[in-house]
Amino acid sequence: MPGQLLTVDAALRLIEQQAAPLAAIATPLEEALGLCLAADAVSNVDSPPHDKAMMDGYAVIGDEPLSELAVIEEVVAGAVPTLAVAAGQATRIMTGAPIPPGAEAVIPVEQTELRDADTVRLTSPAPPAGKHVMRRGEVFERGAVVLTSGTPIGPAQLALLAETGNATPAVIPTPTVGVLATGDELVGADQTPAAGQIRNSNGPMLHALVRQAGARLLPLGVARDNAESLAERITAGATADVLVLSGGVSAGKRDLAPGILAELGARQVFHKVSVKPGKPLWFGVWRHADGRQTLVFGLPGNPVSGFVCFHLFVRPALRRLAGGEFAGLPRVAVTLDQAVTVKGDRRTYLPAAVALDPAGSRRARPVAWRGSADLLGLAAAAALLDLPAERSPYAAGDRVEALLLTPAGVA
Repeated sequence: MPGQLLTVDAALRLIEQQAAPLAAIATPLEEALGLCLAADAVSNVDSPPHDKAMMDGYAVIGDEPLSELAVIEEVVAGAVPTLAVAAGQATRIMTGAPIPPGAEAVIPVEQTELRDADTVRLTSPAPPAGKHVMRRGEVFERGAVVLTSGTPIGPAQLALLAETGNATPAVIPTPTVGVLATGDELVGADQTPAAGQIRNSNGPMLHALVRQAGARLLPLGVARDNAESLAERITAGATADVLVLSGGVSAGKRDLAPGILAELGARQVFHKVSVKPGKPLWFGVWRHADGRQTLVFGLPGNPVSGFVCFHLFVRPALRRLAGGEFAGLPRVAVTLDQAVTVKGDRRTYLPAAVALDPAGSRRARPVAWRGSADLLGLAAAAALLDLPAERSPYAAGDRVEALLLTPAGVA
């Protein structure tokens, strides 16, 4: 229907169509934490690289019949045995050290007594072949794929990459996000606003959201409500993978951002979504002469609207650009503690406090909130209640979905 607003799901599908993982780069292991692999990681060694001892003790033949053995040498981790073990003999060995030729098992040091420097007595029966020994290539063999493309790299994955010789793995780089606040009325947080002015709260909030999402921030400052200032600041963000504008995208006389973006070559994909707060959201793609592209999000100027739109629309795009799934905040089911009525016909995301009941289930209640400029209410929220308008009114006890804003999902 002409004039019908785009649904949240339809808007997300359009963004996902434009969000592809960034081009892979090779990066040193020290800089790979948190990134996603862009190709399978293949081992260039067997693991373990030799038959190795799994305990400190003595390497012996399997089912050694004698209880007193001659100690022929000592092998520590990093050393190589020089003597083969025969019946009646043992090699003192440390965890991780190579098993000497002829030895088939390790008896733990706790099950032995050292009679003298060259003789050890077994206080328990000798173990069978294979006991406390890990065979070469038992974990994986040379040429094995140890991590697949798309795997997020955490500390354990870093260790595995190091073990397998992947010193400069191919990864998807961290997206860079340019953040530009707009408005003649904005002053810094350290300034006292004059009549008609307000402090720039959107800039610091969006900077924090970008960092929280794991992206690299490119701060672009504040553009004033004129074409020259907007064009200059937007152009400075052309090097970013994503450009986020705050304000200037509604229908007012000074909402110039969509027109300036079009003049600079950005193509509008959609403008306005059936969501509350956040209806004026603008999204487009800016393709550059060098073949790169910048995804551009024009967020509404009211801070809660910008906050909600970032989580709903920008965050999934950033995750996809970084090689992950196109997904936003974690969703959970919660039980409403009170009745809620959605006004109008737009899907509403309502800031809410969440607590655990005695059974461990999450219960939610909307915070005292006075609209899309109310940061006090937003600061008390642990979640955003996802409330489709067609299901309204909601009764106390109804189960609804919530997007978690805090790691524990309670506040």
